[in-house]
Amino acid sequence: MIEILKYVFLGIVQGLTEPLPISSSGHVFILRKLLDLGTSDLNFEIIVNFGSLLAILLIYKDELIRLIKNFFLFFKRKTDETKKDFRYCMLIILGSIPIGIVGFLFKDFIEEKLNSIKIVGVSFLVTALFLFLVSKIKGARKDKDLSIMDAIVVGLAQVVAVVPGISRSGSTLIGGLFRKMDRQTALKYSFMLYIPVSVGTTILGIKDLLEVSNLHELILPYGLGFIASFVVSYYTLRWFIKVVKDGNLKYFSIYTLILGLLIIIFM
Repeated sequence: MIEILKYVFLGIVQGLTEPLPISSSGHVFILRKLLDLGTSDLNFEIIVNFGSLLAILLIYKDELIRLIKNFFLFFKRKTDETKKDFRYCMLIILGSIPIGIVGFLFKDFIEEKLNSIKIVGVSFLVTALFLFLVSKIKGARKDKDLSIMDAIVVGLAQVVAVVPGISRSGSTLIGGLFRKMDRQTALKYSFMLYIPVSVGTTILGIKDLLEVSNLHELILPYGLGFIASFVVSYYTLRWFIKVVKDGNLKYFSIYTLILGLLIIIFM
């Protein structure tokens, strides 16, 4: 029962921290160190990440359905709406390319060389700094105003999040705000970029998951961790959308600053 609760606990942590600009990977890393949690396998990380993905898909389902429909309709009917949505889809693809390349070429190096609690602490401080810098920015650019340069800048910002402690949602949101996007526009584009990355990670992990020898023993803890991640991610993201709209990012800056300092000093 204790082992099962560990999986549920990490699922809750994933759900709380994935949508927020405070780094889910950094928090899970810290908890494993503090609580000596044994559930560190990559398959479980893929499972709870999939839970967060489904929550995000559910929240943006109407937007996604329209984008996918108009993307394919563009090849038949080039209306203003299909052109706009086709272009937005292409910007999502373009923004996803940098993280795909870096993940494919440097995945092993990142896991071996950046697997340090001190690096996580410094990463939290970096996140705190940039969240503070963008907390007062009030851009006005909407979806229709996004450019190729925006996709490149935000896509490169997402690459930085391969370092444990750097938040993926935070780095992409920061990139969008630096490009003077409206807060809601920046947040939506941030999570649109998360979808291809998460889908790719999940697909690549299915083969390894199916090859696990004791999979039947893990169905219950994996399943509960997945449910916890899905439910908590859903409500956390709904809340965070309102927070971003109100421009209260400074509180996340304060939190990551304090956390980063505590890690560097005491761990």
